[in-house]
Amino acid sequence: MPDPSPLTARRAGPLQGRLRVPGDKSISHRALILGALTVGETAITGLLEGEDVHRTADAMRALGAEVERTAEGVWKVRGVGVGGFVSPKATLDLGNSGTGCRLILGAVAGNPVTVTVDGDASLRKRPMRRVLDPLARMGAKVVAIADEGRLPLTLAGARDPMPIDYEPPVPSAQLKSAVLLAGLAAPGETTVLEAEATRDHTEKMLRHFGATIRVKPVGAHDRGRRIVLQGQPELEAAPVVVPADPSSAAFPLVAALLVPGSELVLEAVMTNPLRTGLYNTLREMGAQIETLETRSDGGEEIADLRVRASALKGVEVPADRAPSMIDEYPILAVAAAFAEGRTVMRGLSELRVKESDRLAATAEMLRVNGVDVEIQGDDLIVNGKGRAQGGGTVATHMDHRLAMSALVMGLASEQAVQADDTAFIATSFPDFTGLMRSLGADLS
Repeated sequence: MPDPSPLTARRAGPLQGRLRVPGDKSISHRALILGALTVGETAITGLLEGEDVHRTADAMRALGAEVERTAEGVWKVRGVGVGGFVSPKATLDLGNSGTGCRLILGAVAGNPVTVTVDGDASLRKRPMRRVLDPLARMGAKVVAIADEGRLPLTLAGARDPMPIDYEPPVPSAQLKSAVLLAGLAAPGETTVLEAEATRDHTEKMLRHFGATIRVKPVGAHDRGRRIVLQGQPELEAAPVVVPADPSSAAFPLVAALLVPGSELVLEAVMTNPLRTGLYNTLREMGAQIETLETRSDGGEEIADLRVRASALKGVEVPADRAPSMIDEYPILAVAAAFAEGRTVMRGLSELRVKESDRLAATAEMLRVNGVDVEIQGDDLIVNGKGRAQGGGTVATHMDHRLAMSALVMGLASEQAVQADDTAFIATSFPDFTGLMRSLGADLS
């Protein structure tokens, strides 16, 4: 575990400049995993080189794929084909990465291999049983597991994997993706029925690598998805360009909204509509976010965004928007603290099982900095006054998004804000501090 690394953010001048935040973490994980399941060599550019993604790269090597970094953000993966993983010689240590862990469990579940998976203290607190249940239906077996369905665990993959029809109990791209990755090795069709659509990077990337996959809107107002994967394809290597991560872009973007006189251009940000709930919400609050050049790559929408300091107002954020912005609620809560009026964020039960109890920790982050905030059931309510006092020290609970949110808060608060530990920012945004300082932020 890294040594605690506190950091303090203070008010300074406007934030100005152009920037490209690191590559999208969700796509980086998937590019490495699916590249390892192809036949041939996959070239990846723009890969996020954070700790979480490095753990996934190490796991793919341990499972038999050749993974090589050839330049900054440029990687090559020579795959072993669907069903071609080998049993690793040692435990796969996924560090802090819940996404990497759950996707890798799905990927190995369709292979006749035995894998032990572990992680750091934070990952060991996160529930794994709900991803293991559908994998068991597909033929995988849990050989050993810690109390309450948590890491470390040992999984024996299926010798004869079976396709299933699966309805996730909660909206979760990780659950869906784990089942689809396991379904690659199963004969016939694996079907996932989502009551609410979640981020669809796995479906798009499977298609990009040559899998046959059908996606049909279902349910009221077409909010759900029926996803059908034809099993046992021969995935073919294909180049992947990783766009800038919208979840990472959220931190400098909100900082620019809150620090008077600021103007930033964020380049090549993914604008997949299943990932843009935060941007839609901020616009409803009055944020000046302008979409500039738009394009697509590998099936993903990309745009440059211009953002200017804005006066925000409180809004109500419906529960059905949560899947499109589940990682962005801490930074939205910071924006709500500086808005005029009441912001209600509904249906946030999934935040309780992130790197920390993100719902409670987000409320406490605001509270120690003088913001009127409350939790009612699974709803977070922020009574904004157009400003925040600051002056508090935020307990980040080994959570990279809480740490970055706290620092953004400090850039606009009346008094400095300290994050008690920022070491874990490196899991998703390795040069966050340096990049923010280059824009004019006071972080020390």
